[in-house]
Amino acid sequence: MKIYTLRMRAGDRDIFDAIRSGTKKVETRAATVRNRMMKAGDEVIFSCGAQKLKKTIVKVSAYKTIKAMLKDYRISEIAPGLKTESELRDMYFAWPAYRNKIKKFGLIVSELK
Repeated sequence: MKIYTLRMRAGDRDIFDAIRSGTKKVETRAATVRNRMMKAGDEVIFSCGAQKLKKTIVKVSAYKTIKAMLKDYRISEIAPGLKTESELRDMYFAWPAYRNKIKKFGLIVSELK
């Protein structure tokens, strides 16, 4: 078992809070080399400002595109509060260099408990 630290910007506090409350049970990240190493049973420490939260990964899936990911996961599971694929794309592409990272590496989805 490995422990990973995933940092969240202060502007993404709502996502951190949704993970804490259990409303958001999946975390998605660009499937970079580091993120591809995550496996079921690993632990993730989410950090948002001074607050930290630990979750366990129960399942990891890799996808080449957002559209492929949406065949297995609802938008509401990925980003509570968003309703459309367009809104989800806009969210991803608002993060620096994420459009290129997704194009190059795809996405990793970690189911959390």
